[in-house]
Amino acid sequence: MSDSSWGAPPHAGPRAGQAGSPAGYWGPTDQGMGHGYDHGQGHGHGHGHGPDAGQGYGPGPAQGYVHGPAQGYDPGRAHGYDQGHVQGAVPAGPTYDAQDAQQTRPMPVVPDDVPAYGSDQDDDRGAARLSGPLFRDETFRNDASPAQPLPYAAAPQNQEPMPDAPQPAPAPQKKSAGRDLGAAIGVGVGLGVVIVASLFVVKAVFVGVVAVAVVVGLWELTSRLQERKGIKAPLVPLALGGAAMVVAGYARGAEGAWVALALTGLAVLVWRMTEPPEGYLRDVTAGLFAAFYVPFLATFVAMMLTAEDGPFRVLTFLLLTVVSDTGAYAVGWRFGTHKLAPRISPGKTREGLVGAVLFAMVAGALCMQFLIDDGTWWQGLLLGLAVAASATLGDLGESMIKRDLGIKDMGTLLPGHGGIMDRLDSLLPTAPVVWLLMVLFVGSG
Repeated sequence: MSDSSWGAPPHAGPRAGQAGSPAGYWGPTDQGMGHGYDHGQGHGHGHGHGPDAGQGYGPGPAQGYVHGPAQGYDPGRAHGYDQGHVQGAVPAGPTYDAQDAQQTRPMPVVPDDVPAYGSDQDDDRGAARLSGPLFRDETFRNDASPAQPLPYAAAPQNQEPMPDAPQPAPAPQKKSAGRDLGAAIGVGVGLGVVIVASLFVVKAVFVGVVAVAVVVGLWELTSRLQERKGIKAPLVPLALGGAAMVVAGYARGAEGAWVALALTGLAVLVWRMTEPPEGYLRDVTAGLFAAFYVPFLATFVAMMLTAEDGPFRVLTFLLLTVVSDTGAYAVGWRFGTHKLAPRISPGKTREGLVGAVLFAMVAGALCMQFLIDDGTWWQGLLLGLAVAASATLGDLGESMIKRDLGIKDMGTLLPGHGGIMDRLDSLLPTAPVVWLLMVLFVGSG
């Protein structure tokens, strides 16, 4: 077989054992080792052209098809193209004629996932290998190390689920009331029994219940102001003046309530003078606010009690406020989607307000028709509407105070409800509204 049949002229170079021998066809010359197909054994055999040190296919340690340590595909040791001990500076990789490729060895099958390089020089490179770069003088285009084998099938990383793969449906979440309903109902029923019993047995006892609630409410409010804001509203004059204010409203009416409020405010100003002047204005302002917010508004409940049907007026006031709160809670919990005042009270919804109005108007019509002397159902509708509005505003006002203080409840005396002030928030601003409408509808008598 002539040299030109491989597509490359012979190159001069030393052979193993003697100088001046012609070089082989597969690239650089080899000392004592041929280029070919290696099965891990030492001697080869076959027929070739020329002596055992010549070029071609021969029985000696030549460049051809041998069974010795050679540069080629070696199943006995490694997978790849064994470069052996190279001597010379011949360019890597032979060129060959496509029609004579079957005279050497079968070309290894290159995996399908070998990247297509797309270079014009790739067509006349050396034979492909099963590991390392595809050609001798190439490196991987993805900057991988040439010593690392090219994987036959790379496992995909971070596989995403199929778009149509069924996803488990989230478990439906039940709406939570946010409080212990059992404890809240039990405490509410207990308070109702005490109030009703004191209301219809002895009026003075009910006035005492109102005075105790006022004192406890003042204690909760002033304690939270001092804890959260460092405001020291004087509790002693507030508690004494608040109790006196409720009694004066029951005994002397509106005139007595106003006088008691003025005296309580004066007592707050004087009491605070016994301490350093730093923060004086802040403390007395908070004290005056507390005196008006808790005991003065509560005196209107005592003034309602002075009428002949006073117990029924107070009962109507309590029922309408409770029904309004219950309607707002029930409808808002079931149907509420639109926030009423999210910056003040995120739990209140417009649907809840509608429920409060409807429930309170129905209850008002029934109460005015059957409980109040000379009352009519249409008066009850107006009364219920006013109660729903005032109770909602009172609840929002209390929520504004608690949000400013950064607390959820004013106290912990009533399990399921919080503190006394958390139950008085709707009642306090509603008391003067009901008292005024009762006077307008049926008189003060």
